[in-house]
Amino acid sequence: MDKVLIGVDIGTQGVKGLACAPDGTILGSAFRPSKLHRPDAATVEEDPEFLFASACAVIKDCMRQAKAAPDAAAGIAFDGQMAGVIGVGADGRAVTPYDSWLDTRCAPQIQAMQRAAGDEVMEKTGCAPSFNHGPKILRWKDKFPKAYRQIRSFVQPGGYVAMRCCGLEADEAFIDTTYLHFSGFADTRNAVWDAALCDRFGVDAAKLPRIVAPHAVVGALSAETARRCGLKAGVPVMAGCGDTAASFLACGATREGVCVDVAGTASVFASTTRSFQPDRAHGTLACAHAATPGLWHPYAYINGGGMNLEWFRREIANLGRAKGRVSFEDLNAMAADLAPDPSLPIFVPHLGGRVCPSQPGLRGAWAGLDWSHGVADLYRAALEGVALEYRLYAEILLELYPALRLREIRVTGGGEKSSVWNQIKADALGAPVVQAASGGAPMGAALLAGFGAGLFKDLGKAAEQWIEKGARTAPRRKHAAYYAKRSAMYRALLDAMLALYPSERKE
Repeated sequence: MDKVLIGVDIGTQGVKGLACAPDGTILGSAFRPSKLHRPDAATVEEDPEFLFASACAVIKDCMRQAKAAPDAAAGIAFDGQMAGVIGVGADGRAVTPYDSWLDTRCAPQIQAMQRAAGDEVMEKTGCAPSFNHGPKILRWKDKFPKAYRQIRSFVQPGGYVAMRCCGLEADEAFIDTTYLHFSGFADTRNAVWDAALCDRFGVDAAKLPRIVAPHAVVGALSAETARRCGLKAGVPVMAGCGDTAASFLACGATREGVCVDVAGTASVFASTTRSFQPDRAHGTLACAHAATPGLWHPYAYINGGGMNLEWFRREIANLGRAKGRVSFEDLNAMAADLAPDPSLPIFVPHLGGRVCPSQPGLRGAWAGLDWSHGVADLYRAALEGVALEYRLYAEILLELYPALRLREIRVTGGGEKSSVWNQIKADALGAPVVQAASGGAPMGAALLAGFGAGLFKDLGKAAEQWIEKGARTAPRRKHAAYYAKRSAMYRALLDAMLALYPSERKE
């Protein structure tokens, strides 16, 4: 068999993997569900060693399904959840749980960073303080000084699994450039740690890992891990990248103006540009290095946007139903039967706090309810709430990049199968939505594995060759005025709710 490229996504719902041929053909796939520890509303943690064990099992299953020999693997790359942190000790092993991006206990540290140097953090990192690395690191420093002293480096799940695969110690810990905007302490434009920010917040820069390119080789598969994965020792392991960056790459967002909608656990909207532009005025869009060299992704996301739909299906649509449970297909069909109507309720999708901009105290709501509204109306409003939030992101994007044209929006993730949701997004954003029938984030990781291993020289060209586009949904111009008015109402609702749920919260 020809060489095999392995991409593994350390995601929120679980670990997903693909074994791909160098032309992008998927030869094998596998999945292991996650085990989130949620003892209270604010805490979300995972066991880093369970993530590593799941990744090994997924790789073994992928290779078995591909019927590939142990020596067929040409390279491995991991992508993963981006905004959380794991503290590792001197031996490279975890000394803290994975402090998830969904964990909101660092809200006081977000506010402290914002008050002390919010503008400087945005200017240098490209992202406002939020539920991401900086505030999480400060929380460990403030609340758990003994554990903080034991931590030799802070890494992300994808990087941790790669370190464990290669047997790397803390002095070889790494972070790739696609995560830097979430760091709180980086000069993202130049891909270096910023001494002034570290000093301002009393963070020991020695606890921050080395910065590498996503396609850089960070080590080789150890003999011990090779046995667990069913591979031959010595396979090169690339740094990989964040899961959103991997999804963007897998969607072929390698040209200016190509946008991406990741309709997954988080709802992510991004574009592709050639320059770094911090969102100083609004503090909403992050500006991140793309996995493709020389490109950038301005983007924002809803914390748990996709989780809202699962919550709605479980807690509302199926409330009290012992039999005949409502599926997402049923809900989408019901929503599709409803035309855009000014009497429909408006939904605020921030059940876990707003991330972009950082408004951690904000919560979700339906507004404009009357007795005629039922499950279908509430569900369609939940779909529309994501599109209205995206519209705000797009307006800010075009302020920062006035010459930018939104060529098309490529949608990936579980939500891309919803034709009614794709139509709502196309109408609200005034741009065509195209299903990106790719392998998602693990395919982006596999592309980086192939690029890092030298199997192809042009990463962008390879991504375009690997992607398979699905249905194209054009915007309906007759609904442009409706969504302009809905957007204004949504913005006013957000402002009103911020008075009820201010962002200053106690831990």
